[in-house]
Amino acid sequence: WDIVVDRIREYRAAHEAPVDTVGCEALTEEEKDPKLRRFRSLVSLMLSAQTKDEITAEAVRNLSQRLPGGLSPKSLSSAPIDLVHECVRRVGFWQRKSNYIKEAARTCLEQYNGDIPRTVPQLLSLPGVGPKMAYLTMHAAWHDNQGIGVDTHVERISHRLGWVSAAAKTPEATRHALESWLPKSLWREINPMLVGFGQTVCRAVGPKCGECPVANFCPSATIK
Repeated sequence: WDIVVDRIREYRAAHEAPVDTVGCEALTEEEKDPKLRRFRSLVSLMLSAQTKDEITAEAVRNLSQRLPGGLSPKSLSSAPIDLVHECVRRVGFWQRKSNYIKEAARTCLEQYNGDIPRTVPQLLSLPGVGPKMAYLTMHAAWHDNQGIGVDTHVERISHRLGWVSAAAKTPEATRHALESWLPKSLWREINPMLVGFGQTVCRAVGPKCGECPVANFCPSATIK
């Protein structure tokens, strides 16, 4: 597995993917205030489920530009729901997520002094936040490595490479399986590494096995 990780890492360093430029961590770089940066990370991740990075980035930009005072817990919690709808209309499940992010903003204001929750259990108490979002928020917002964020790309590639057994049928089962053997030092890196690889090479439909740097090590490769 270590050779596979090294080769994917090398490939990713030389080939840009959407997650590198419009992923949730990239979207926070322009925000200088630490609290607002953490809040933007949380909102970005809450909007990102079942949505392409480019669409998530557009929604976050809309919120930042159109909410009075920019994207903050105060501005989002007090914003008319119709305005929030207009900003995030292109993301998956946008109506539900609009309610989730407004409620999360209120919680941040009322319970965390305008900051975001500091622990995984606290994050999981927010509406619409599951384990993947919680662990990725810990990475992006707090630089705290508590677990692997398993999204559709990480889950798919882990199964294709044979890193987890077929019995791991859920993202949480995949996370537990990966964390049982993957060194903790790689837990944060593995998500953006595999997400970008899944966006560009190991795609859900039409994987580019002929371009894959680890095809020779992959039991699922159609071309060796």
